[in-house]
Amino acid sequence: MPSSPAVLVINSGSSSLKYAVVEPDSGNLVADGIIERIGDGPVADHGAALQEAFNQLAESGRPLETLGLVAVGHRVVHGGPDLYRPTLIDDALTSELEELAPMAPLHNPPAVLGIRVALEALRELPHIAVFDTAFFHDLPPAAATYAIDRDIAAQWHIRRYGFHGTSHQYVSEQAAAYLDRPLESLNQIVLHLGNGASASAIARGKPVDTSMGLTPLEGLVMGTRSGDIDPGIVSYLSRTAGMSVEDIETMLNKRSGMLGLGGEIDFRVIHQRIESGDGAARLAYDVYIHRLRRYVGGYMALLGRTDVITFTAGVGENDAAVRHDALSGLASLGIDIDGRLNENSDRSARRISSPTSATTVLVIPTDEELAIARACLHVIED
Repeated sequence: MPSSPAVLVINSGSSSLKYAVVEPDSGNLVADGIIERIGDGPVADHGAALQEAFNQLAESGRPLETLGLVAVGHRVVHGGPDLYRPTLIDDALTSELEELAPMAPLHNPPAVLGIRVALEALRELPHIAVFDTAFFHDLPPAAATYAIDRDIAAQWHIRRYGFHGTSHQYVSEQAAAYLDRPLESLNQIVLHLGNGASASAIARGKPVDTSMGLTPLEGLVMGTRSGDIDPGIVSYLSRTAGMSVEDIETMLNKRSGMLGLGGEIDFRVIHQRIESGDGAARLAYDVYIHRLRRYVGGYMALLGRTDVITFTAGVGENDAAVRHDALSGLASLGIDIDGRLNENSDRSARRISSPTSATTVLVIPTDEELAIARACLHVIED
């Protein structure tokens, strides 16, 4: 094995392919990039996208054969009830992932496409699937179980699976390291706020609840996803508006959330529109914050004692207003944000709570690619 082994991490979407070359031991990011508009223009398919990624690496002076690759890691959103450990990929596993498509129709099919083209292009390397759902596999039954007909739930594997697990696990571990505290001594809330958004409650290193459910649609308000809604809305729209299940699903996943309410997913633009008096942007932002505060409060009650609340991902790491508004006025619950620290634009891990705050509030950059690369290295070393 090379002195600095590297892992190629692939995150394949329906029209994009993200890649990163990471050295798991050092945490060094060797290279990364994204190929977009697959199927639209010169990038005909996922095979062409992967070849373009190789071309980009070569053009940057890092041809594939010089990188010391020891594995290829694939982010897979949904592992269903049985797939949760990082797993070597073979034909049987690929077929099983295809069968899970109904559980994550927007995510698993393109992941399988990416796996198939990468297996063909990089046959000599082990390929490993790392599942977004893994960290939440052992949620307590009270958190994982939906109150629906138990026979139907069992037959169709309906439960809370949770997503962004790689990020929630990584960030909770980094929070403990930042505070120089044992992970097992801390009760934490992690707020992964990006275009997709999720919250988790973690007691002594183990997740006890999370906002996403059977699919990544449940929970917080997101860029284009609704998050929590009354399930009766689906049947109501079907009966009265004549919308098909597919139309409703598309609306909830792609035309809801901040986009559906405020016409925009970029929070920088949302803030600008609010300042200019845009009522739709104001309402979208207020709904977003309202939902976020509701989850924070619920998880604080669930944990009993909350030692750390951590913001991460694009919005969580970069939007001071969101962080302030999510936790303002909670001094009676032991949360006190320091305004000056919160406004600091430093990109490193940092504390934004006051010295007197009983609950420490942190901002920690997530690094899902590094977490996936390290999971892959554990697999091939075992």
